[in-house]
Amino acid sequence: MMASPAAPSSFDIAYWFIDRALDDNEYLQPQKLHRLMYLAQAYFAVAYHGRMLMPAVFVADEFGPIEPNVFRACAIQRPPIEAKALPDIVTHFLDGVWRRFGQHSAEHLNRQVNGHPPYGAALAAGAGSEIPLKAMVAFYGKKPPTVPEEQASTAMSAAAPPPVEQVLRPRVMRSQNGAPVSVQKWMPPSKPQK
Repeated sequence: MMASPAAPSSFDIAYWFIDRALDDNEYLQPQKLHRLMYLAQAYFAVAYHGRMLMPAVFVADEFGPIEPNVFRACAIQRPPIEAKALPDIVTHFLDGVWRRFGQHSAEHLNRQVNGHPPYGAALAAGAGSEIPLKAMVAFYGKKPPTVPEEQASTAMSAAAPPPVEQVLRPRVMRSQNGAPVSVQKWMPPSKPQK
């Protein structure tokens, strides 16, 4: 049985990103918002064994993946929907996504995400086709190939996604002596499905 999504709605995630961008004195373009939401959904599902971050379906638009409900509702302006407080696990995770991808332009994120197979396969089926969460988890959760250090820069293409460990931000806690230590929740490896 699949766990319920970690956030109550996709609007709560969208508003978190919009407000975070405003905190950084940045206007968050709609395309960038949707790429961040898509990446957040994918990496959260990788990190939490298939659990959805938000109850959302992403579809392939000609410009990249979008969450169609947020796309339509926010087409003209931010709708007057009261955002719900998100659990700490979600805000901590979103902060890691923002730190990893938030500094990139919408164009950069478009080039990167549009080169990924989950989006490409859905777009090949036709604009508006669903991007399956299983395909997102399979692609963003795969381990990057090991290459010698001198070949590492040429082996990593612009379309290669960073591993989940580079997206998750470790929590900083204090040891018994007061020294800061980085900690991450232990996640046992998932069993291969038959």
